[in-house]
Amino acid sequence: MLPRWSRAVRSLNSITQRNDFHAISRQSYAMATAAAASVEPAPRPTKQPVVSLDKMFWSKPASLALAPDSPLRVDEPKYEGIKHFILKLMLFYSKQSKSIRGANVIYKRVVSQVDKPAIYDVFNLEKTFRMTFSLLVLHMWFCLRRLKEEGKEGVELGQYLYEIYNHDVELRVSKAGVNLLLSKWMKELEKILYGNIVAFDAALLPEAKQDELQNVIWRNIFSDDGSSKPDDAALRAVQAMTRYVRREVSCLSLTDKEAMFSGNFVFTPLENNTSFGPVRR
Repeated sequence: MLPRWSRAVRSLNSITQRNDFHAISRQSYAMATAAAASVEPAPRPTKQPVVSLDKMFWSKPASLALAPDSPLRVDEPKYEGIKHFILKLMLFYSKQSKSIRGANVIYKRVVSQVDKPAIYDVFNLEKTFRMTFSLLVLHMWFCLRRLKEEGKEGVELGQYLYEIYNHDVELRVSKAGVNLLLSKWMKELEKILYGNIVAFDAALLPEAKQDELQNVIWRNIFSDDGSSKPDDAALRAVQAMTRYVRREVSCLSLTDKEAMFSGNFVFTPLENNTSFGPVRR
């Protein structure tokens, strides 16, 4: 069965009016986050970035794979003897079980980048339900796009990743206070994911306008009122995120299959605003 997230990507060729997705996204945000916004805590004060945004994310892309001796690695457990035999009988070493474990690690990398304060501080964003969801979608797109480059095997792993993401989003929506009509809100958020996948992919096509990606990032992440262009106050942050997005896409393309499938990679660290290099040289 074709994974649902890949259907959204495959439909790109039949889409002639990209703004339809932006309309869906904006309307869905207004619906799906209204209840959550009324109960979630007030956003923390926005911090100004320590380093000039104009100087960020210009370094040459490189693999994001973790070094073999990195303490952040999550390697497959190696059992021997009777324990190995029993686990084998329980299909612990089956392709499906390995894929599920790999997808869990990948999603932990996504959550680690999105839930840390650094990404909000660097791009001068408020940590609200809507903003966190927008960043989750962006980083899910990074991973799904890269996995898709590995063909059918990558698409299958992407489906496991999507299911883990979907469960986490449901928990986040419930935690935000939306318990009634939960399935309705989940469907709206699912539309946003699909729409963003198509919009981001379209913005990277060779025939896309030069500022298309920047405008998509503005509409789907920064803009609260649906305006089509970033204002002067937000322009530098949007431009910096555009460079971040292009760089992460390039870095992930340079990240080998084993690192991607096992989740042994990390996104560009943002905690130290003066260092944006890859983990492994």
